[in-house]
Amino acid sequence: MEKLEVGLNGCAFPMPCAIVGVEVNDRPNYLTIAWLTMVNSKPPYLGIALGKTRYTNQGIRENGSFSVNIPSSNMVEVTDYCGVVSGDKFDKAQKFTTFYGKLKTAPMIKECPYNLECRLIETVELPSNQFFIGEIVAGYADEQYLTNGVPDLKKIDPFVLSMAHARYFGIGEYLGKAWDIGKKCTAKKK
Repeated sequence: MEKLEVGLNGCAFPMPCAIVGVEVNDRPNYLTIAWLTMVNSKPPYLGIALGKTRYTNQGIRENGSFSVNIPSSNMVEVTDYCGVVSGDKFDKAQKFTTFYGKLKTAPMIKECPYNLECRLIETVELPSNQFFIGEIVAGYADEQYLTNGVPDLKKIDPFVLSMAHARYFGIGEYLGKAWDIGKKCTAKKK
């Protein structure tokens, strides 16, 4: 069967949902994002892409820090809310219990199972977005979301966004051990 060209709507499919936390005008603000990725391992850097007109960008630039908070699927409604209203008009921090870590300027959400605190390293200007690269300085999780001291995906129960469908989906079942299951495949050497 031949591949069909399907267009570019939602070309990075699916995308992990997170809530970015920043201080803007000395107040915590939160914004839902799905454009995030790890971009370096040592030191650990992560990148987030935000539209240039977002209120949140001001806080990242002012403080040189931000947080990435991973919500569980039972937080889908409040997560969506943080993406559909602007922090310059609504106090979204009222929806959460805010806490701070090492940087003291990157507000985090206690209700989210997993939180990453980031120091801004670089800002890349793109045609319609700003891509903020942050060094992860600390990660936080409640004990109930850990297995052997490591954040457990199943316990955290994150969700993803399908832009093409404008829908959120839960993460499925465990499929195999990374960097191991592929060893069962064989191919001829070149």
